[in-house]
Amino acid sequence: MKIAITIWGNRISPVFDVASTLLVADIKNKIIAHKTYISFDPGIPSGLIQTLKNSNIAILVCGAISDIPADLIKTNDIKLISFVTGNALKFLDDFANKHTIDKHTIDKKFIMPGYSKG
Repeated sequence: MKIAITIWGNRISPVFDVASTLLVADIKNKIIAHKTYISFDPGIPSGLIQTLKNSNIAILVCGAISDIPADLIKTNDIKLISFVTGNALKFLDDFANKHTIDKHTIDKKFIMPGYSKG
């Protein structure tokens, strides 16, 4: 399974709309088999969609995200896990170990303050 995380430095980017780098990881048997970084332009969501599809990425993790790019990501069959925060590599390790795939099972330390899971 491939997962992409929008990053800002070593953290999950707090706002998707200004992020320009993806941390892409290939997870196999709860182990991060490979990591790479990809640049993208958040102002062109269709370009990001093409990048995600060309890289066979199934899940995109980000912080806060506007409705238009969020809807575009979801309508292109890419699972979106938004309003996530914290150190990107720690999140990735936690994700790989638990194979977490939705907001309801993500460790609460990675959920943005003020975000309601409901």
